[in-house]
Formats: sequence, C-alpha cells, structure tokens
Amino acid sequence: MAVNYIGLALVLNCGSSSVKYQVVDTTLDAPLASGLIERVTDHGLAIREVIERLGAPESGIDLSQISAVGHRVLHGGEEFSAPTIIDDEVERKIALLAPLGPLHIPANLAGITAARQAFPHTPHVANFDTAFFQTMSEAAYTYAIDRNVAAENAIRKYGFHGTSYAYLAHEAPRVMGKRPDEVNIIALHLGNGASACAMRAGRAIDTSMGLTPLAGLVMGTRTGDIDPAIAFHLGRSAGMTLDEIDHLFNRQSGMLGLTGYSDMRDVEKAAADGDHDAQLGLEIYCRRIRGYVGQYYAQLGHLDAIVFTAGVGENSDVVRLQSLVGLSELGIIIDPERNAGRKKQAALVSADESAVEVWVVPTNEEREIALQSIAAVS
Repeated sequence: MAVNYIGLALVLNCGSSSVKYQVVDTTLDAPLASGLIERVTDHGLAIREVIERLGAPESGIDLSQISAVGHRVLHGGEEFSAPTIIDDEVERKIALLAPLGPLHIPANLAGITAARQAFPHTPHVANFDTAFFQTMSEAAYTYAIDRNVAAENAIRKYGFHGTSYAYLAHEAPRVMGKRPDEVNIIALHLGNGASACAMRAGRAIDTSMGLTPLAGLVMGTRTGDIDPAIAFHLGRSAGMTLDEIDHLFNRQSGMLGLTGYSDMRDVEKAAADGDHDAQLGLEIYCRRIRGYVGQYYAQLGHLDAIVFTAGVGENSDVVRLQSLVGLSELGIIIDPERNAGRKKQAALVSADESAVEVWVVPTNEEREIALQSIAAVS
C-alpha cells in the first residue's frame, strides 16, 4: 500500500543551462533524492530526464505521491511577496518581470512551463528570491533618484538570496536555543554570489543586493558596490557599449577581476603562496563584509548573532576570521580554534567572551522551498 506523504515536494531550480532538483519529505532532515542536469539547451527535455531518473525503480520515489512542485524564481518584482500557486496568469506576470532578471527569469519560466506539462495535476508553487525582503521599510528600499522615473521603471531595492535567508531566519535561532522573535541577526550568504542581510525578529530590515544581484559585497565575478559613474566613464572614455559594461561588471569583475580567480579556494591558495593580487583581493573582499557588518549593527541597534552560510561562508575559516577581525570593541570575537576548518553542520565559532555570538549555519534552500510550497498548497 502506497504511503501518502502530505509533505512530499519536488523542488526544481532551473538555470539557463542547468536544472537542480530534490525530492524532499518535510518530515525528514535529508532529501529522498537529489541531482543536477547540466548543459541544458531544452528545459522540456531536462524535466523529462528528471522524471525518468526519479521514476526508475531504484530511486524508491513514487511520483504520484508528490503534493507540490516548488520552483525557485529569481525575481518577484513588486507583484509577488509570498510563495504563489502557479496558473497561466501567474506565468504571464512572471514573464513580464524578465527585464529585471534577463539571465535567470526566462530559464525559471521555461522550467515552470515544462514541469507544469509534466505534472499537470500537481499544484506548482513559485518561490521568489525577492519575497523575503518585502518587510523592508520604504526608507530601506528606496533609491535617491527621481521618484517618477523610479516608479515608471520599478526601480527599488529588492534583495536576493531570500530563500536562504528565510531558512536562516528560523534555523539560526533554533540552533541558538532561541525563538526568531528574540534575536537580531546579521546573516552573511557568501558563495559565488554574496550578500548580507540584517534581520530583526526573523524579518529583513535591509540587505546588500539591490535592483539586481550586482550590488553590495564583492563576489566571484561581480563588482558589488562601485561608483555608478564608472559606467559613464567607461562609455565615454573607453567607448564601451552598455552590453560590454554589463558583461564587465557581472562576469569579469569581483575576485576574478582582482585576482584572476573566481573560486575562493584558488584565491586563498594563491594568497598563501605569496601572490600579492590574491592577498589584496582577499583583503578587499573581507573589508567589504566588515563594513556591512558595522552598518547593519548600527541599524539594528542591538546584535545577538552573526551567521555565516553558503559555500564560502561554510567552508572558509580564513574569510570568517578576516571578515570580523578588529571588532572586539563591538563585542565580536572569533575563537580561532572553534573557527578552524569547514563546517558541515551548525557550529558556534565565537569566543566565550564574545558578546555577539558568531555561528556557521549551513543553508538549505531546497528544504525551505519545499516547506513553503507545501504550506502554500495546504
């Protein structure tokens, strides 16, 4: 007799050339199945391959028992502020948001369309990376440009990595032995893309990414914050087109532009070997993080914890230590021994005398999408 898993969800994360998937039973910690399909040119074919893999007898998955298909969608604009059950009208509205995420949204949408055809009788839920930040105040998300131009072009701070932060908003307090409404947290999602988020009582009050994922911290290939007039200067003095500047800022900058490496592991190795560019790049990377920690500490007024997560945040003890060095006067002190090495599970890395706890909490965006999708259809 088949078991009906009310909490069984298929999670799909469709990129421009890849499809990541997991089958998550929300009553269990580990996924029942997971995988990655790369070099995707046809999302319909990729979704069919996912079904073939999961439908194979050796997978142990009964696809008929899936209660929801959860989709990661980069940008919800001002239209979507919560997980949303997908119908034809929602698909149409997501398509209209493509100018805000031209590299991601068409791929997200192609995956949604293919998956709805493959699972026509299962509810599909869009989970927007920007939704978590809808709690920011108007002062936090408004840019100081002409308000009519901003309104006509949907220009405001939206924020990204929202699914990761939504997970940390309840998971970090849990490992601290607290409730979300008891703590103020600065969360640092450090991967190839990197951002910071200030959370009060489990809600975002500010974040470093903006209209797009280009703003804020230094990233693998993205600039992070720079003087916007650099774009005008490159256009006028170097004769670069808008597309060329866009490519430079998004694909050829960040750690890659500074050091020649986009992977932090390569940067750290080169720095340890005495490479000046790598040492400087690492210092710039960590200095930017430290600046956002100070800024968000001031906005929160009181800080209970700093939480590192994602690929670099979970694995680089060098970045964690250098990002918070010199902050003892603010009550932030890392214990080098506790901090040492990669962290595959939640770990406290601050010293006993640190007034602010410093944690490493591995993120689980797929689980958060599954939880939110199941909640949406329940």
